[in-house]
Amino acid sequence: MLAKTESLKNRVAIITGASRGIGKVIALELAKQGVNVAILAKSTESTEKLPGSIYETAKEVEALGGQALPLQCNVRNIEEIEQAVQKTFAQFGRVDIAINNAGALWWKPLLETPVNRFNLVMEVNVRASFYLAYFCLPHMIKNKWGHIINMSPPVDVRVAPNHIAYMTSKFGMTLIAHGLAGEVKEHNVACNALWPATIIESQASINWGLGDPSMWRKPQILSDCVLEMIQRKPSELTGHALIDEDFLRECGITDFGKYSVVPGSHPTRINWVGSE
Repeated sequence: MLAKTESLKNRVAIITGASRGIGKVIALELAKQGVNVAILAKSTESTEKLPGSIYETAKEVEALGGQALPLQCNVRNIEEIEQAVQKTFAQFGRVDIAINNAGALWWKPLLETPVNRFNLVMEVNVRASFYLAYFCLPHMIKNKWGHIINMSPPVDVRVAPNHIAYMTSKFGMTLIAHGLAGEVKEHNVACNALWPATIIESQASINWGLGDPSMWRKPQILSDCVLEMIQRKPSELTGHALIDEDFLRECGITDFGKYSVVPGSHPTRINWVGSE
């Protein structure tokens, strides 16, 4: 595994879906490393069903000594994505890291997928990822440094049945990572996909009833992966679709018990094939 060589101090990251869950945990971890963070999400107020907001995340980032820019952004709106990138550049003078974390979930067969749900997962997942990269890339190319991370899985067509709309959108994100890596490697800009081996504790896993806490890992496993990825030279780690546990094992991590939501439990890998 490549050595960690890149300093993150005063780098600037844009993270979508950062008002709670995985995105928030990543924002806080980057803040500890001196990264300035633009926090993008729709939520400006915490609710019982959707606890957390961009302002709450910003306060926690600042409490860690980092600089935060909370930006209300509906990633289904391309103009709002563009404006968020412009505001981030205006505030910090650079954009170095883009993490496409915002996601829409729909695990149903094709005949149980209405048009509005298909459009939702396509717009929030693949289209938003495409356009966040589109607007961030000129800044990264100019500075000859950048990391783009899409939260999406390796392409495996066996998992498509009963999840067609969702996996079409997620595989699209992964194809962006593979394709973009080849397009911008010469500019020292990396693009990779990252995906969990197990279900991660989040509002999605809670609200959709995806198993029980003994089957979940904490989102810190993904924030640790992100940190490992962006501390490497972009030109040397790009074009991969990484699984969190496998990648961390390559990095020398052996204690995965610390990530279990229920202490002592052993979350199993997601078994998509044949699932309903």
